[in-house]
Amino acid sequence: MLMNTFSSFPMREELTRAITDLGFETPTPIQLKVIPHLLENPTDIIGLAQTGTGKTAAYGLPLLHHVDISVKHVQCLVLSPTRELCMQIQEEMSKYGAQMRGLRVTAVYGGVPIGGQIREVKSNPQVIVATPGRLIDLLERKAISLEHLQYVVLDEADEMLNMGFREDIDLILKNTPSREHTWLFSATMSNEVRGIAKRFMKDWKEYSVAAANTTNENIDHQYFVTNHHNRFETLRRLLDFAPGIYGIIFTRTKQDAQDVSEKLMKMGYHVSPLHGDMDQKMRSKVMERFKNRQLQALVATDVAARGIDVNDITHVINYELPDDPEVYTHRSGRTARAGKSGICMSIVSPKQISNIRQIERLVKQKFHKSDIPDGAEVVRKRLFFYLEQIATAEPQADFAKLYWDTMHEQFADMDKDDLIRKLMWLQLKDTIDAYQDSEDLNAGFETKGKDRGLSRGNRFVRLFINVGEKDGFNAGKLVQFITESTDIEPGIVDRVTVREMSSFFNVPGDAADYIIEHLSQKKHKGRKVRLEEAEQRSGGGGVGYKGGSGGGDFRGKQGQRGGARFSGDVKSYGSKEGFKGKRR
Repeated sequence: MLMNTFSSFPMREELTRAITDLGFETPTPIQLKVIPHLLENPTDIIGLAQTGTGKTAAYGLPLLHHVDISVKHVQCLVLSPTRELCMQIQEEMSKYGAQMRGLRVTAVYGGVPIGGQIREVKSNPQVIVATPGRLIDLLERKAISLEHLQYVVLDEADEMLNMGFREDIDLILKNTPSREHTWLFSATMSNEVRGIAKRFMKDWKEYSVAAANTTNENIDHQYFVTNHHNRFETLRRLLDFAPGIYGIIFTRTKQDAQDVSEKLMKMGYHVSPLHGDMDQKMRSKVMERFKNRQLQALVATDVAARGIDVNDITHVINYELPDDPEVYTHRSGRTARAGKSGICMSIVSPKQISNIRQIERLVKQKFHKSDIPDGAEVVRKRLFFYLEQIATAEPQADFAKLYWDTMHEQFADMDKDDLIRKLMWLQLKDTIDAYQDSEDLNAGFETKGKDRGLSRGNRFVRLFINVGEKDGFNAGKLVQFITESTDIEPGIVDRVTVREMSSFFNVPGDAADYIIEHLSQKKHKGRKVRLEEAEQRSGGGGVGYKGGSGGGDFRGKQGQRGGARFSGDVKSYGSKEGFKGKRR
C-alpha cells in the first residue's frame, strides 16, 4: 500500500485522529521516508534535512507510536540545542499525543529555576525533551533516571556540536544502558556528526532529503553591495523600503544582535534582539510579541533563531553572511513556508561577492544583484504602501456614526486634493526629512563627488596579473575568473593576452582600482594573486608594471610583455559619468 498520506501510515488510532484534527494530510519528503520505516521496523537512523522540513513529526509520531503509556518511567529522550527548540518540540509532541490518555511529555532546559523541572520529571513522564546541559544537571542531582530509556533522538545534532555539546552528548549516551535505538537528525553531515554515529549507533540507515530542500523556488534571493562601513545605513534603508516587513535580521554574533537592535529601536523601529545572553523570561516575551505582530522584525543570531517557528515571515535579511554557506539555507528557510513566497536579502561588501557565488552553487539558484534604493524610491514605496492601506481599510461602523459629524464639519470647506496632500504629508514627512540629502550607498565604480577620487575618464588601463597557462587559464577562463571574483560584466574586460606564467588585460580606467583591490585578495590554487597596473614604458615601447624595476625585467616577445602596444585612448567606453558596475 502506498503511504503518501498520514492516514495511510500504520499508526495507533489516537495519533491518526490527532493528526487529522491538526489538519495534517500530506507528509513532507523527510516524513515520507522516515515515518513508515520507524513505525514498522525501528532501527538506528540518520535523517538529513534542513530546518523547517517537518523533522519533529518525522521522529515524534514514531516515538509516540512505540510508547507504552501504562509504564511510568522515561522511555524516550529528545535532545535539542536550545531552550526555544525544546519548548517547541514539547508543544508539538503534546499536540500529536493529545488523545493518548496518560501520556506525559516534559521539557527541561536552562535559564529557569531547576526546582520546578525536578518536580516535573518526578511525575514520571514517558517522554523527556531536554537541552544537554540541563539534563546533566538533573542526572547529577539524581532527579532523573535513564535506566529504562529505549529511544534517544538527537535533533539538530550539527548545531549541538557547533555549540560545544559534544562531551555532554557523549556523557548522556554512555548513561543510557537500555537504549535500543538512536535516531540522529541533522541539517548537515559533518565529520563530528558522523563520529557520534560511529561511536553510539549500530547498523544505521541514512535518509537524506537535504539536497531537495536546500532550494525553495518561492524565495527571491537578493544581494546588495555596499562598503562595510555603510552596512547599518543599508539595513535601515532596506527596512524603510519594505514598510510591511515581518522578518528576521540575522547577525553573526550576540553583540551585533544587541547593538543593531538597540540602534534601530532608538530610531523608532519596532524590533527586538533575540540571542543566548537574554534570560528565558525575556526571550519568551520577545517571541510572544513577535508572534502577535507587535514587532516588525527580530534581530537574531543563528542559534537563537533555531526555536522560531512562524509561517508568515516575509523577509530574511542577512546583516552579514554566515561563515558556513550551508547556514544560509537555514536562514533563508525561515521565509516562504507553507507554499508562500518570501525574500532573502543579503548585505555584502564587494569582496564578499565570491561568497555569494559559492552559496548560489549550494542552493542551485541565481541571486539577484539589486540596487540599494535611493531616497526618492523609499518615499515613493512608502507612499504607495499608505495609499493601499487607505484603499483597503474597513472602518468600524460605530466609528463613522460617532465621529462623522465632527469630521465632516472640520473638513467641509477643504478641497479634496488639499486634504489628500495633508494626509500624505503627515504620513511621509519624517521619511522625506530623513532622505532629503541621502547618499548613494551602492558600492560601485561611480566617480561622483570628492569621496570617489578623480576619474580617469573613458580611457582603458592595462593590468598585469601573475597567473597564466601554467595555472590552467586561457583567455575565456581568465575573464570568467575576473568577473566572478569582482562581479563586473564580462564585456568590460578587453584585449586579454595569456602567457605561460602571467597575463594582461584591459579594463576601463574607472574600474581599474576596484579590480586591483578585490582580485589582489584572492588566491588561485593556494597561491596569492598579484595584480598591478601596467604602464607604457618610455623608450622601449614595452609594457612593464608600476612599481617594477624597469620594462626590461618584464618584457616578452619583441620587448613587450603583453604582446601588443597599449595606448591610453584605445577606445572610449561608458558615459561621461564614469564606469559603473553591474546593475540588475
